[in-house]
Amino acid sequence: MNRLRMIFRVTVFVIVGLLLHYVLPQHDMVRITSTEVIRTDFSGFNRFFYAQADSGNVDQPTRDLRLINTDKRETFLLGFIPRDSTEVMVYRNEDTGWIWPPYFKFDSSDLQAEAASAAKEDGWHVMTHYGWRIRWASIYPNAIDIRPVEGPDVRVIPWFNTFFFTFLIIAIVTIRAMWRQFRERKVDPLLDQAGDKFDEVQAGVAERRSGVRKWMNTWRKPENRK
Repeated sequence: MNRLRMIFRVTVFVIVGLLLHYVLPQHDMVRITSTEVIRTDFSGFNRFFYAQADSGNVDQPTRDLRLINTDKRETFLLGFIPRDSTEVMVYRNEDTGWIWPPYFKFDSSDLQAEAASAAKEDGWHVMTHYGWRIRWASIYPNAIDIRPVEGPDVRVIPWFNTFFFTFLIIAIVTIRAMWRQFRERKVDPLLDQAGDKFDEVQAGVAERRSGVRKWMNTWRKPENRK
């Protein structure tokens, strides 16, 4: 039972961790090289990883997809430690609208124009995005914002993620404390009462069985009585 409980907790932790890693904003140090628009046919698998069509348009199984091509500075440990080398990274540029995830992005056209202008400057930019790059499934992270910086060594502090996880930890600790108080005041007394009631029922059943056994012994011969 303890092993199943541990497996369940680990599974929930991994699922929640992957969901947060996909949805929460990430910051990459990039040099934008070009922009393009491609015609995309969504499959049943990768359609889940794409946002809706631009606000005001009808979502179709086949539509144009804006891409931003970059040279991204490589990092260690989920982006905390930068490296001196770069790698190719492609970002998509889609509106999220009012749906999940709640970035309320409606300016993908403007962002594409900013990216095209930045590609001519050959400078470094901070690319804020969410999502993953899965090459074999043609899945791209979605760009949210582009901000120019002086160079690739500028350190970006993820303020939103810091406040989010701080709030999440405080909420978990608070809810856990409230649940423990509620369990001590309401649940545990009810369980104790139920246990006492069950013990009384068992005692009553045992007493009745003993009485029946005594009554049956009165019908037996003295030498066969128990």
